[in-house]
Amino acid sequence: MIACWWGSSVANVATTTAPGVARPRRTQEERRAATQARLLSATAECLAELGWAGTSTTEVARRAGLSRGAQQHHFPTKAELVGAAVEHMLDRHRVEFEEAFARLPPERRGAEGALDLLWDIFRTPNAAALLELSVAARTDGELKALCADIHDRVADITIQTFERLFPRTLPPEVAGVLLRGVLALMAGLALQHGADGDRHGHQAAVLAQIKAIGAQLIPNPPAGRPPAGDHMALPD
Repeated sequence: MIACWWGSSVANVATTTAPGVARPRRTQEERRAATQARLLSATAECLAELGWAGTSTTEVARRAGLSRGAQQHHFPTKAELVGAAVEHMLDRHRVEFEEAFARLPPERRGAEGALDLLWDIFRTPNAAALLELSVAARTDGELKALCADIHDRVADITIQTFERLFPRTLPPEVAGVLLRGVLALMAGLALQHGADGDRHGHQAAVLAQIKAIGAQLIPNPPAGRPPAGDHMALPD
């Protein structure tokens, strides 16, 4: 997957107040963070919808509801804007996976459920934007420099998330290699899905086989038993 799939991203700061209570004025830093978040979200949106070739700073500023001058104040060049957007999208990838996993019923918090979630995330606009950058970087020297490590970072984030969410049933070095293989496979499936929408069902068939193997390595937790954290022993 992509790597330039999570540094820290700019958070969109919102202030809520009770009815009748004056809303406190945002600080300059809060306003700056909110503006940057709009620009980064607009960049991801452009990449997913228009591709790398169709993404311009002018279009990003328009979608963010800002002037070109305001955009250039925060990110003077397209390279700086895209570099920051990559960090933003990687962080979103991590949050999306953790939040989606937390919503799963306990009996689905096994390898099969997690792989379903990963596949869902690989088909989001956020993932499409990262994949777009990864593909475009092959023939764009400036973009390649920005995205050289994107696949590794997506893999690192996913591995760290799996380590927090699942019992350790495999040696770390084995689990890491397997997950990197799964991510590479899903990135390829996502590219195919973007082209044909899986009209022949081939991607679904491949995913089913991956899930079957995953279920053997990390079984679904027994009913009423937590899926991870308290059960870290390796198998005999």
